[in-house]
Amino acid sequence: MSLLQLLLLPLLAIVLIASPLIPAYKGVTSGKKAKKYVITNLAAFAGVCVLAFILPVGGIVSAAETAAALPGSAVGMGFIAAAVVTGLSCVGAGIAVAAAAPAAIGAVSEDPKSFGKAMIFVVLGEGVAIYGLLISILILNRL
Repeated sequence: MSLLQLLLLPLLAIVLIASPLIPAYKGVTSGKKAKKYVITNLAAFAGVCVLAFILPVGGIVSAAETAAALPGSAVGMGFIAAAVVTGLSCVGAGIAVAAAAPAAIGAVSEDPKSFGKAMIFVVLGEGVAIYGLLISILILNRL
């Protein structure tokens, strides 16, 4: 391994992962600067994805056992399916919580006795993410 792979690429990955924290530190939440930071965040995510293909993760993830059991494309599709299930269920849970949590806070501010009933709707939204994680674990166990 060269010096580039050992030192510079992991350092670049750390910088790309930490770059979305810059607008939060500066307090930028709206306007043209926020749009610029969203684009920077997406570019940083793409950079981390590219580095994930460049940097080998030897010894941590071993596909040698799974390659003997299934053809190569089936194993890859299984991993992609698990990632898509987890990602989309978390996005759905985020949308559900974004809609339910402000309503729950408003209901509790008007009537403190409604806290338990209001929190049920927020927890139901989070349950979607847990179900997606469970399905992805089941998919990974089949590989």
